[in-house]
Amino acid sequence: MSYLQDLYQEIILDHNKRPRNCGKLDCATCQANGYNPLCGDKITIYLRLEGDRVQECTFEGNGCAISTASASLMTEIIKGKTIDEVKELFERFHDLVTGQEELDELKTGLGKLQALAGVREFPMRVKCATLAWHTLNAALRSEETPVSTE
Repeated sequence: MSYLQDLYQEIILDHNKRPRNCGKLDCATCQANGYNPLCGDKITIYLRLEGDRVQECTFEGNGCAISTASASLMTEIIKGKTIDEVKELFERFHDLVTGQEELDELKTGLGKLQALAGVREFPMRVKCATLAWHTLNAALRSEETPVSTE
């Protein structure tokens, strides 16, 4: 395994073992629930928006290492971003993990989210990596129906 692969694996393991921004956000202005029936991952995303900017984002739930690491990394990267910037990040991340574009072109500006690029090699795990992101989009749209990856 290359040094870069080792580093990425370590980032995923770290965010799974010690997820950032994990817990209920009592002052949330919007939230949504997500569910991956294939593996049982469940998540709730909480957001506190001020105007069109994400001031805080947390999550709670249970899921596999990929799902938890993705949610943890997501909550870190979207803080302080505008809703439009978050939507653009979602599209770029989705393309990264689904293999829709060349990998080198997608990595710019994704920071530690690059650690999840290897998911593109395991199509069954894409839903794990994107569950938090789809749930985030539902929270931004104030959807009350839980998001499902199916």
